[in-house]
Amino acid sequence: MILSILQAIFTCVLGVAGGIAVGGGVIALIIVLDIIPRLSQLTGTYNRVHWYEGALIAGSFIGTVADFWRWSVPLGPIVSTVIGLMCGIFIGMLAAALTEVLNVLPILAKRLRLKGYLFGLLMAMVAGKVAGSLFDWFVFSK
Repeated sequence: MILSILQAIFTCVLGVAGGIAVGGGVIALIIVLDIIPRLSQLTGTYNRVHWYEGALIAGSFIGTVADFWRWSVPLGPIVSTVIGLMCGIFIGMLAAALTEVLNVLPILAKRLRLKGYLFGLLMAMVAGKVAGSLFDWFVFSK
């Protein structure tokens, strides 16, 4: 009984910590890529930046709720294909923007006088990504 309660508490704490880590990473990525300011600059809508931020937060919240409650909308194969294509284009463009951010690492390492440790920093990032993926595949998939 006590063990199951401790296990439930540990699971809750781990879930909240993971959510905070992922949410913080996504927000950091959005800030580093300057997505919202760039969008307002391209559209000439500087006075509506708060609407963009609200839409981003609402979309994240609705997406999370839809995932937790397993919402589904039967749209048919053609509409699903178009939506999948648009999602793929978005992910590709986000990955391209992220590669531009990687140019920040050498500049940051130079300014912080960590130029000799740049390879180790990159390897630590890769190792963390690999470890997280393996943990997800072997622990959370079961």
